[in-house]
Amino acid sequence: MLTDSQFVRNAFPHRPDDANKGTMGTLLSICGSYGMAGAAMLAARGALGTGVGLLKCALPKSIYPIAAANIWESVYLPLPETEEGRIGRESTDRLLREKCGAVLIGCGLTVCEDTKAIVYSFIEKCKVPMVLDADALNCVADNPAILLKAKAPLVITPHPGEFARLTRSTPQDINRKRERAAADFAHRYRVITVLKGAGTVIASPAGEISVNPTGNSGMATGGSGDVLAGMTGGLLAQGADPFAAAAAAVYLHGLAGDLAAESLGKTAMLPTHLIGHIPDALRRCGIN
Repeated sequence: MLTDSQFVRNAFPHRPDDANKGTMGTLLSICGSYGMAGAAMLAARGALGTGVGLLKCALPKSIYPIAAANIWESVYLPLPETEEGRIGRESTDRLLREKCGAVLIGCGLTVCEDTKAIVYSFIEKCKVPMVLDADALNCVADNPAILLKAKAPLVITPHPGEFARLTRSTPQDINRKRERAAADFAHRYRVITVLKGAGTVIASPAGEISVNPTGNSGMATGGSGDVLAGMTGGLLAQGADPFAAAAAAVYLHGLAGDLAAESLGKTAMLPTHLIGHIPDALRRCGIN
């Protein structure tokens, strides 16, 4: 099927008049490293744009001042880090104890033994829905079977290069059979698979497939995927069905990109411009 605005309206969590931050979901975002603070902040902005009630950003303590100076709406968990500025594995148990409705992990995380240990532990022990993006996927690329140990729904959001690493293939091969590749992986590893690119494919373990019609080449800029990961996590935290959350986030992300391109042109638009058009995209879909 093609995702459309009616699907998005139906998928989007209801926001009652008496809502408060405690009733609109909590997302734990485990992202960022020294030199990659922007990825964590873009993901955070994406999550906040979907209306999540509370955002907890767990990140290396060295990038906390940068993040806190730019995003005021988040609660921060500045964590001990390795010499290279990556989150240290000693924080794993603390993070697993954090109360939340969903987890996002991977944006700007980088790949090392410590981050691998964190990602593997969350896959095996986390009891709430989780989005694996970017370096979380790179952490499991040499052992995708770890995904089968998940205790809660997983949404993975690879671009063709990341997906090729997961499947021991090439981006060219993946793009020649996008729907089939996404569907096969979703079925084999029991994960909701969002294969990004022109006509992003969303596939579920149950065989549901949606192809996204929104988006444009102006979004081919580093950071756009971090925004999508945050949006997906934000919807999951609010209790949206995992497949519906993934498909709705992709549609809104692309629509925000289309609106940004209309006003700015494709060449100069940035992921931050896309974020600025999320409210317009929501209104276009009838969501206030």
